[in-house]
Amino acid sequence: MKNKLAIILAAAMVTGIMTAPASAATTNLRIQSHHSAESTQGRLLQEFVKNLDTMSGGEIQVEMFYSSAVVKSAETFDAVQTGILDCDMTNGSYQTGKNPAFQFVADTMGGYDTPMQYLAWINYGGGREQINELYAPYGVTFIGAHVGGQESLNSTKPLRGVADLKNFKFRSPPGMESEIFASLGAKPVVMDFTEVFTALETGIVDGADASTLAVNTSIGIYDIAKHATFPGFHSMSSDQLACNTEVWKAIPAAHKRIIEVAHKALMADYVMVTLVENGEALAQMPSKGVTLYDWSTEDRNAFRAAAQKAWVAWGRKTPEAKKMVQSHETFLKRIGLSN
Repeated sequence: MKNKLAIILAAAMVTGIMTAPASAATTNLRIQSHHSAESTQGRLLQEFVKNLDTMSGGEIQVEMFYSSAVVKSAETFDAVQTGILDCDMTNGSYQTGKNPAFQFVADTMGGYDTPMQYLAWINYGGGREQINELYAPYGVTFIGAHVGGQESLNSTKPLRGVADLKNFKFRSPPGMESEIFASLGAKPVVMDFTEVFTALETGIVDGADASTLAVNTSIGIYDIAKHATFPGFHSMSSDQLACNTEVWKAIPAAHKRIIEVAHKALMADYVMVTLVENGEALAQMPSKGVTLYDWSTEDRNAFRAAAQKAWVAWGRKTPEAKKMVQSHETFLKRIGLSN
């Protein structure tokens, strides 16, 4: 009997039946951001990667590429589709050429007053589901959004309200923003951001749509432009975490939950850090000789009304854009920002 048991045990060891349990599944992701590692978002993304490593006990490993190191920013979404990258942490509006609906994934222009209102649409207003309906045909799954706060318009002339937009010549990105400002009398000029400083110095433009007060301060905008809107009202461009759908499906459920929770921490941290950094930049404005303009409720409403007219026009372009616009409009009414 003892000999028989010994033979069974030996056979089990050979076949691996009694070997140690298989090692836990690992998740390895290649993700690209268009931000530099030194930027505010870049630093928070590094913390995001560390959180994934710690929370998973080393089972989730991310190779993060900053400053669009693998492909150009606008090509990140396509690189995720084709498997060159696993996840996209750039901006959905880069894909507006595919479908105008992508504009409303990342920046509604005049829709929300605070980042938390927009993030509430994502998490509790059907935004995530609406975006995933748009992304599904591309083989990409939207996980979540992260946005710091409203951007500030910068100018060499006063920007007290809508009336000051008449003939205001400023650097603007292409698309819906240019249309909205043009309808209010401004003269948007589409140009690469690298050209802004020279254009301001030479008077080619009166101002620029750049970024938040803190970022604008860090890159020296206020050495030239001595007028700015704050708190901002016109733009609040949001970045995303979106992954190749097949890659996302293959990730163990426990790892998915860790990624989702870590991303929500990133989402909240980005809002808080931006608030702090904007406050620190705000304290520097008097010494820089910068005048700030907090637009009245009436002027903000006038801009929102112009923006929503543009929404309607863009909503007519495709069925997907119409659904996205309707989703935002419904939620704006729900939280009391629109009648």
